[in-house]
Amino acid sequence: MNFKENIKEGLRSVKSNMLRSVLTALIIAIGIMALVGILTAIDSMQASLNSSFAEFGANSFEIQVPQAQRGGGFGGPRKQEKSYPVITYRQAKMYEQNVDFDAKVSISTTVGGTAEVKNGSKKTNPNVLIIGTSENYITNKFLDLAEGRNFSAIEQERGSYSIILGYEVAEKLFDKKEAVNQFVSMQGGKYLIVGVLKKAGSSQQGGDRAVLIPLERARVLMTNARPTFTITTLLNNTLDSEEAMGEATLLMRQIRQDKIGKPNSFEISSSESLVERLNNITGYLKFGGYVVGFITLLGASIGLMNIMMVSVTERTREIGVRKALGATPARIRQQFLIEAIIICQIGGVFGVFFGIAMGNFVAISINAGIFVIPWAWIIIAFTVCILVGVISGWYPAYKASKLDPIDALRFE
Repeated sequence: MNFKENIKEGLRSVKSNMLRSVLTALIIAIGIMALVGILTAIDSMQASLNSSFAEFGANSFEIQVPQAQRGGGFGGPRKQEKSYPVITYRQAKMYEQNVDFDAKVSISTTVGGTAEVKNGSKKTNPNVLIIGTSENYITNKFLDLAEGRNFSAIEQERGSYSIILGYEVAEKLFDKKEAVNQFVSMQGGKYLIVGVLKKAGSSQQGGDRAVLIPLERARVLMTNARPTFTITTLLNNTLDSEEAMGEATLLMRQIRQDKIGKPNSFEISSSESLVERLNNITGYLKFGGYVVGFITLLGASIGLMNIMMVSVTERTREIGVRKALGATPARIRQQFLIEAIIICQIGGVFGVFFGIAMGNFVAISINAGIFVIPWAWIIIAFTVCILVGVISGWYPAYKASKLDPIDALRFE
């Protein structure tokens, strides 16, 4: 019996024991589905975020003090070992005025994330993010206006009651109607709508549930607070980003009077560093996916081995006949190994299909991913199926090849 005949015999055996084969393949399918599904969901979310970060370009960077590192200011209480004072408005303006390379600088601050915006009887949920922005914010954040305009220089200077609505806020308050030149109420003030942003998705700060107001108006709203400001720098395409970030770091250290030898009292990050940080996080998630998939496949391989042992016992007389007709132990081992691999591959096909569907569905349903077909994981999944088939089928195949043909023929 040659290799081709063994494959045919394996398929005939699977067909003749359909229920047992289907249940065994189902165990394998669940294991592969868990592995491929988790990793596909992670790849989908990572691809979506990488795409979003790529829109920002590698020629922009932000300067800010991370939330976990904000202290009470110079001379204020410091609850953590690395607690740095906030970036003040004066420091942000000094940076903007003293940048000596070709770049656009914008300053922004978060007024609050629990605002409610009203238009007559219509109102949003109390989860709208208010961002105070300078004139270059929309350009530096790669935002687009669906209608209307940016804030004028006079509106910025006077801190006018002007507002730009995020896509979701405008849709909630005005449906499909034009929102520009209409008025909305927010935090006790009446604001004139000068623009509406295009749909940006959750990757942008605040996503589409954000509203923009002039920076001076934001400062008025936050007179009783100690706000921190974020500085975004968009470089000319001809500039070297690493060199510019180095100059920006030096300038900011001078402005904030960071002592020589001490670490920066702020964080400077580009889209590339954010992607690198994201990859580190997804690396841990993938490791978790490997562990879950390994445990599931381990259980599946044990189940498959048990099924193959039963198959060897049931077909003892058949094995005796084959040996009596001249089949070698190697051919007998090959026959049962091929049968185990076929069952695993059937389970692998369904596992991969449902894993891709499940992973993409999870990622897209939480608005955090795009549809991807993970070819690398598909190849790995089928390779794993072969390994599981070989490992699970080896001992039953070995046992079958060692049966004495006379004893096997007498088996009842």
